[in-house]
Order: sequence, then C-alpha cells, then structure tokens
Amino acid sequence: MHIKQLVAVGLAAILPLGVAASSDSAQDAQLVIVNANIVNVRTGAVTPRAGLVIRDGKISALLGDASATGASVVDAGGRYVIPGLIDAHTHIADFASARRALESGVTTVRSAGVSNYADVGLRELAKKGAIAGPDVLAAGYHVRPQLAPEAFISDPVLSPYMNGGVTTVDAIRQVVRTILAHGVDWIKTTSTERAGLPETDPRKQLYTDAEVKAMVDEAAAKGIGVMAHAHGEEGAMAAVKAGVRSIEHGTYLSEDALKLMKEKGTYLVPTYATVIDLTEPGGDYDDPGLALRGAHMLPRLRETVANAHRLGVKIVAGGDTGYGPHSVTRIAHEVAAFVEIGLTPLEALQSATIVSAQLLGLDKRTGAIEPGLDADLVVVERNPLEHVGTLQDPLLVMSNGRVAVNRLNFSKTSSHP
Repeated sequence: MHIKQLVAVGLAAILPLGVAASSDSAQDAQLVIVNANIVNVRTGAVTPRAGLVIRDGKISALLGDASATGASVVDAGGRYVIPGLIDAHTHIADFASARRALESGVTTVRSAGVSNYADVGLRELAKKGAIAGPDVLAAGYHVRPQLAPEAFISDPVLSPYMNGGVTTVDAIRQVVRTILAHGVDWIKTTSTERAGLPETDPRKQLYTDAEVKAMVDEAAAKGIGVMAHAHGEEGAMAAVKAGVRSIEHGTYLSEDALKLMKEKGTYLVPTYATVIDLTEPGGDYDDPGLALRGAHMLPRLRETVANAHRLGVKIVAGGDTGYGPHSVTRIAHEVAAFVEIGLTPLEALQSATIVSAQLLGLDKRTGAIEPGLDADLVVVERNPLEHVGTLQDPLLVMSNGRVAVNRLNFSKTSSHP
C-alpha cells in the first residue's frame, strides 16, 4: 500500500466519533502521533489518549481518543507530549553541540554569543533542513569593552578598537551596526563583568545606561532586541533603564531593580543551573576559585528568582552552556530548580515554553501544542507537572515536524537466521 494510503487509513482509525478527515488532510499528512497524553502548557490541562496530525512541519490538528498503527503513525504508548523546550541563553557553536541540545529536548535556542558567527550558520542550516535543529536565534559577538579577538578577524573594520576598546558611544554604535550587518536576531551585551572567570568580579558595571541605550537604539532601528548580561545591581539597573528586553543572570538584583523590570516588562533569564555548575566539580567550570564564588552566588540568585516570581517578573529558562562534551547543565535542570525555588510545576514548564517564546517573539510559531504552530514536540515518560524530573529523559524529540530522536520502543526485535 502507498504511504499516503497508509496515512489515510491511520487517520480514519484515530479520528473521534463524528469527526471526518478531508481527503486533502489525509493525503497531505506526513505523520500522526497517537495514544498520547497531551499537556496544555497554557492551562496545565492534560488531554488523555489523544493524537496529533503533523503536516509540512506544522501541527495540523489535535485529535481526541486516538489510537492506531501504520507506517506513518508514531504510537506514544500513553506517554506525555509537551512542546519542544526553548533554551533562551546558549553558546552553541558546532554540529555536535547542536545535536546534544536537540537530544535533551531543546528545539529552539537563543544564542548568547559565539565566535565567527557560527550561530548564524547553524540557524541557516536548520532553516534549510540540512540539520535537524534546533532552530537558532543568532547574536554573533558580545558587545563588550574588549571584543573577542576573533571579532577583529571576522570584521577587520573594527581594528580601531583593538587597543582602545569599545568604550565610547560612537564605538558602541559602530560595533552594533557591524554585528547587525551579519543578519543576527539579537544583540548581546555585557553590562557587568563575568562570573565564570576567576579574575573578574561579576558585580562590576561595564556600561552606563546611556551607553546601553545606544545599543538599544541601533538594534531597534533594525527591529532587533538587546539582552544584557548583568549580575550586579548597577549594571542591571542601567540596562533595564536603557530598554533591554532581558537581563541574563541577575544574581545580585535588589527588589527595586526587580520592580523596575516588572514595570518595564523586562524578562529575567537567571541561568540558575549554571551557577550550580560553578559550585560542583566537572562540567563547564571546574575551578576552586569559581567554586568558592558560586557558593555565595547561588543563595543570592535563589533569592533573586524567588523575589522576581513574587513580584511577577517574567522568568525564562536559559542554560548558559555550549552543550559541549563536558557540559552537565540542561534546561530540564533549570526547570526543576525553578520548582524547588517556588514556581509551580506549570510556571516552571512555561518558563521553557510559552514564556520563553514570548520573550523571543516566537509565540506565534512555537512554545505550545496548538494547530498552526511548528511541530516542535517532546515525549516524556511521566506527567512533568507531577514529576518534573521526567524532562531529563526525553524519549522522542521532534523539531519542525522531523523526528530527531526516537527512543519510544525498547523492545528487542526478533533476529533473522
């Protein structure tokens, strides 16, 4: 039987009583997921034993009481289907790292800075279907007082700032324009020093509000948002006043800063799980000085996240990892940490789905399981609203309608003589 006929048979079998599939819908469907418990991340409701029709990379229809078998049917086996997770703060720069992110259930990422505009290249390859995903929002290089050395190789026009640094409004504007010319989706700046280098103090402010405002204005002229790395109060306040879309980290934020973020609609991307990584051996950071720093940063960041939640600041999940071979941080860990801090399981899951999609301007494309949205889906064993740890073990990952990971069936197939 032809594959389109198999799909038509499968659709006829899974449609609920009284609902008919059009012949066009049946013939054009590329995949049907059946026998699934579908989690609505807007409400927390779970639709049991339901199904999804996937066509042209989109969710075409949700079906009730669905069960069937067939060549183009994936049986979820009564497991739970959630939207693909969104990592709003990554440093992915190669194929292997992109694949690790995808295997962890992440189907969309926002780059927070890489060298050589590798994120732009990954974005275009995912768009073309040359790689399975995840989808990438690119940022290129950080705008910071001393640019990464590779930035000057990428753009020799920036050579005047090799020695003097990017320390004036004119220099900032030139650097932002140069980065924008590469077709990035976001501008990333460092409003305070880093936490992941032993010789720096993450509370030290690097740019004033007027300087960050120059970045925001240049980016806004191209319809681009700005995200600001800011651990310290002064640097974060300057960035929020300047109009950035999100504060990354926010370890030492006061209640006044959080109230201003709430007033301006600024999102918080705390990357809490990465600060846990600072405190533990291995992972992306393995340094005694950083372990000591992380030990006093972690309770402060925990307090910041709890206060942000209490004040109604929108909280978004970000891993702050490159998904390298030694990485131990995943978005599932960030979501679980949010639950421990006091977010409800639904709120924590929303931080990696619909709330993240809102920050990134993707809420009309992804972040929920609804007809018309991208078929970015993850299947997990248990209900994540009751067992948040299940997010650490994705059994099926679909990105833009393409099955990238499928571990639903652990049965051994019969051997042939």
